[in-house]
Amino acid sequence: MKKFRVGIIGCGRISVVYLKAFLDIGDLAEVCFAVDKEIGRAEAFASHFEGCGFSDSLEDMLAVKPDAVHVCTPHFLHKEHVVACLKAGCHVLTEKPIALSMGDAREMIETAKNCRRQLGVIFQNRFIEGVQEAKRLIESGVFGRICGAWSSLAWHRPPSYYECDWKGSWEKEGGGVVIDQAIHSIDLVRYLMGCEPVSVQGHISRRILTNIEVEDEADAAITFENGAVYAFYACNYYVKNSPIRVEISGEKGRCLLKEMEMEIELDGQAPYKILPQAQGNGGEGYWGSYHSVQVRQFYEKLAADEPVCVDAADAAKTLELVLGLYTSAKENRAVRFCG
Repeated sequence: MKKFRVGIIGCGRISVVYLKAFLDIGDLAEVCFAVDKEIGRAEAFASHFEGCGFSDSLEDMLAVKPDAVHVCTPHFLHKEHVVACLKAGCHVLTEKPIALSMGDAREMIETAKNCRRQLGVIFQNRFIEGVQEAKRLIESGVFGRICGAWSSLAWHRPPSYYECDWKGSWEKEGGGVVIDQAIHSIDLVRYLMGCEPVSVQGHISRRILTNIEVEDEADAAITFENGAVYAFYACNYYVKNSPIRVEISGEKGRCLLKEMEMEIELDGQAPYKILPQAQGNGGEGYWGSYHSVQVRQFYEKLAADEPVCVDAADAAKTLELVLGLYTSAKENRAVRFCG
């Protein structure tokens, strides 16, 4: 099978995860070009792949006509870079969030449709084995009616984390702990719930991290179409990175994800755990180990001419919920979503 020729734009901190992913999928894809505004970072990334070009210009990469591009740039640049790559004829897999506004997300979705290219978004935690099994069990009905959910994220982001030209600002990052970190928890609950939210009442605050504009703490009550209420909490000023927790509760049991380990409890049965099989990511432990799994599935779907697993329309619904939480908090009111 012919390998996909792949490019990457954005060779900063998260790029180590993609380095491992690309090395893991050498049977499907080969990296042909790397781009970063700091050309030394692009050169360093490219040095891992024979014949790989590098530049500080996206146009240089598009000139070599890669089949697909991975967008790993700051949030505020996602729309610009994704649209340019789609119009150049490339499939795209972008880091989350898909965009910073629903208008931008819709433009990206429409561009992908018009260009007949696929646009996927990274939400790697969906691919954890325990999450996949919980999804299967929920859909099979063994939990009965889903009654509620909760998630908790308490991570550590020191002031130095925000010492760059885009993090910590509403204009460029789009928010703080919710859109940058806890968006993964929100996405998992949406994915497992199997239906969409109808309302959110949220609160955000900046309590400890005084060198940022955005929130370092948030909570919300989110109601879904099935009547289940999701209790959400997140902060990123804790003393360390505590394991994330996401729980879905039904009439006949519950599933609890702690970091990447899933515990299943069903009435009348002994609880059991599903341990993660993926190991390591080349970078920070809190990024999880499932980028490689999602990247592999992205190329397997492209090869089979099938829709990618987390497409832009799906990811836009998670963004809509995040933005609704922010609107609720800023305007001190419940935000309702149209079907």
